[in-house]
Amino acid sequence: MEHVNAASAQELEQTLLTCLRSHRWSGRVAEHRPYPDLAALLAAADEAAYDLAWGDLTEALAAEPLPALPPDTYAAAHTALSAAHAAYEARFGHVFVICLDGLTPDEVLDHILEAIRSRLTNDPEEERAVVADELRRLAKERLVDTLRGAGNCASNH
Repeated sequence: MEHVNAASAQELEQTLLTCLRSHRWSGRVAEHRPYPDLAALLAAADEAAYDLAWGDLTEALAAEPLPALPPDTYAAAHTALSAAHAAYEARFGHVFVICLDGLTPDEVLDHILEAIRSRLTNDPEEERAVVADELRRLAKERLVDTLRGAGNCASNH
């Protein structure tokens, strides 16, 4: 937490942007320092994510990579996943995002394909709510990973 509280606003915002590419989110999290502990930081990150408008989420979505598959995934799976991503992007106009926290590598492909198929049935407003939640979860997971990488003893996400 020392790094988070001691960093300049600009340095912290740049770090936070690696967790969620929303300038509004990173600015809000940075401006509410100091944080007494990880729980307070994560609560502030959650609150800031809940307050994002669709324009802020669109900014974040533009920088999101597609979910990665384990390296030993067979070629047919990549083809199926590419088709599913294309269908999703055609329907909703942005990349598919999903938090894969807690899944083992052998669960990832089935989980992603199942989620895309399920979410393709959402209307655009329902999907916006799901996307907002997935981005919030991804930001939280990445924030914990970033802190862990900075030498902090953050608990498992």
